[in-house]
Amino acid sequence: MEGYSKTLTVFQQENITEPALFSPCDTTEPIDNFPEICVSTFSENIIKKFASSEKTEKISELYTANGAIPVYKIRYKGTDIAFYLSRVGAPACVAGFEEIIAMGAKKFVLFGSCGVLNDKEVKDNIIIPVSAVRDEGTSYHYIAPSPEIEQDEHSVKVLENALVKCGYPYIKGKTWTSDAIYRETVPMIERRKREGCIAVEMECASMLAVSKYRKIPFIQFLYGADSLSSDTWEIRDLALYGLSSAEKYMVLAFECGVGM
Repeated sequence: MEGYSKTLTVFQQENITEPALFSPCDTTEPIDNFPEICVSTFSENIIKKFASSEKTEKISELYTANGAIPVYKIRYKGTDIAFYLSRVGAPACVAGFEEIIAMGAKKFVLFGSCGVLNDKEVKDNIIIPVSAVRDEGTSYHYIAPSPEIEQDEHSVKVLENALVKCGYPYIKGKTWTSDAIYRETVPMIERRKREGCIAVEMECASMLAVSKYRKIPFIQFLYGADSLSSDTWEIRDLALYGLSSAEKYMVLAFECGVGM
């Protein structure tokens, strides 16, 4: 058609244009004395467990059409740390992250479950994602296109130090960030395994992109839930949402926060 110009998608856009029409600061007010360190997870069970502590104080809320998400504050080793529930999936997780930054957070730790792609290597280890395959869309609005995005070496080292201090076994490796949990097809799983991915999840690549864009120190660790390592999917303890190890994961996150 005469006059038609090819549509440029975000996946092809080499330069991130500035500025955005509106920012998180236009929708979220800063909070006086908001903790510099913020921790988040996707498990409502874990958040509820720590929110019920006498040491915990509700300090704000994140508002979406899905409802309000409380933001809490807890004191750990003499340091105030904020924590809240992240929504599952890159766009929702990133929106909450952006708004928490607008409230005043300066350092961020995120943890959650993942699908295991290599049972033999992962076993019962906590996973340190050193890079993430960008099979989602959100990261491309923050960082120019690339097949993968790497984690900052300093953040990896801080997490390693915290794991050693806590005495938890761990493994470093590549994760696969996918937007579509029900479209993890067998051919794609096999391809990602050949490329060296040991886990699959839905947020890591996007959160790494935003943290780099906003210049916020960011750490993420993963724990295995279901297994995609064989020809048959194994649900395992996916439905428990990490509750059985709530203290273990939160203490590790707190240690990462104070060590950043």
